[in-house]
Amino acid sequence: MSETSARLLSLLSLLQARRDWPGALLAERLEVSPRTVRRDVDRLRDLGYPVRATKGPDGGYRLDAGADLPPLLFDDDQAIAVAVALQTATQTVAGIEEGALRALATVRQVMPARLRQRVDALQVTTVDKYADRRRTPVDSEHLIAIGSAVRAREVLRFDYASPGAKDEDWLPPRNVEPHHLVTWGGRWYLVGWDLDRKDWRTFRVDRMTPKTPTGPRFTPRELPAPDVASYISGKFSGQDNRNCRGEAILQAKASDIAQWAGRDAIVEEITPTSCRLILSAWSWTGLAATYGMFECDLQFVGPAELKTAAAKLAARYHIAAS
Repeated sequence: MSETSARLLSLLSLLQARRDWPGALLAERLEVSPRTVRRDVDRLRDLGYPVRATKGPDGGYRLDAGADLPPLLFDDDQAIAVAVALQTATQTVAGIEEGALRALATVRQVMPARLRQRVDALQVTTVDKYADRRRTPVDSEHLIAIGSAVRAREVLRFDYASPGAKDEDWLPPRNVEPHHLVTWGGRWYLVGWDLDRKDWRTFRVDRMTPKTPTGPRFTPRELPAPDVASYISGKFSGQDNRNCRGEAILQAKASDIAQWAGRDAIVEEITPTSCRLILSAWSWTGLAATYGMFECDLQFVGPAELKTAAAKLAARYHIAAS
């Protein structure tokens, strides 16, 4: 029985690897007779796999898509997880790009149509910076709603919680032409054209609450960059000649720091009373001085140039104060 099970798995793997297989070629690859191939195909059909016989000189087989297959019964959350993991793997892990793409195609092939549509809605670009920072969770239903609007090219309406905003603060819904979902440093972002502000904007997905129904379809605009990865890298890397970029841990609430950190800063909560702050400046001394304006204890994470500049600045201040 174990030999038969192993052979069935090999047969299933071959059927998923290409569209059509001549029966004689399958028998040759599996080192069995054509009659055994026919029996094994019948066993796969009994398990729920939609293996269809094809016409030809020798006859053949094809694995159709769209059935509910017992070994691959995905719920919505699992389908989302598989799609996101395989898409981001192709962009963040060197050497497995082809394998991840083939795995995504194989899994997608055997999904029911409803799940395939949800998976197809998630087209993700990963910009791998500060990948060791804490991940910020997002609502999977929000992610699907945003991804679906991106794919359908429909105006997205959503409530957006600004940094430091209180629960009682009321802000009007945003109306945006969604361009692309992006991951950056453990966070999800939406890049889109803000219809009210008539400019490109980047929105944190964990702060978004999509509203239904979506708006009208739109014709995508051209990004002010060669591609979405270049755009998001330029925005968060401070490429307006601010080439000095550093990171520090501040002993203060993230919501308090976010109010004063500036538009290009990245603030991330670590604990309720501490946060990570990433800033850019035109010089290392200027960057160290900027961190010093926050009235709280802090620890520089790096790079070394920032720590050196902070030490020089501290010595200069000590002399000035004495």
